[in-house]
Amino acid sequence: MTIFMDIAYALYFIFPAYCANAVPVIFGGGRPIDAGRTFIDGKPILGSHKTVRGFFAGLIVGTLVGFVQNAVYPLYQSNLLLGFALSFGALIGDLLDSFVKRRLGFPPGASFPILDQLDFVVGALLFSLMVPPLPPLNLILIIIIITPPIHLLTNVLAFLFSFKNTPW
Repeated sequence: MTIFMDIAYALYFIFPAYCANAVPVIFGGGRPIDAGRTFIDGKPILGSHKTVRGFFAGLIVGTLVGFVQNAVYPLYQSNLLLGFALSFGALIGDLLDSFVKRRLGFPPGASFPILDQLDFVVGALLFSLMVPPLPPLNLILIIIIITPPIHLLTNVLAFLFSFKNTPW
């Protein structure tokens, strides 16, 4: 395979997670997952930007993307399950990032370079390990390398189209 085929394969594999991570920006809002509660340090557990509606919208859309991938161009026997695992993992990774950022005193929506670009991908990849076959190491490395610039570009576009208040 050429490097371009490897990149295309990596994008195809991680696409449900990308969708799950992006959808809460569009369909989020409403009740925060942490219901406004604070942790033992007195700071918000996750913050106001992590909402129940955003989480479930991301999970549903990411899972449906896996389903559509399976219907259009199946590469895995269990794309629906893989789509769910990637989506759920991406959302959990993002929640963990928010938890860490609140502990460090970052307000909701504040940028934390590198962590913000890779939190959802690391979560997605970890959860994908529960759905055979395991992704090859070169696929994982390509995803980790290409995600930060893709994430930054999509965030700038979301800002320019007024889906986000900040370009990060």
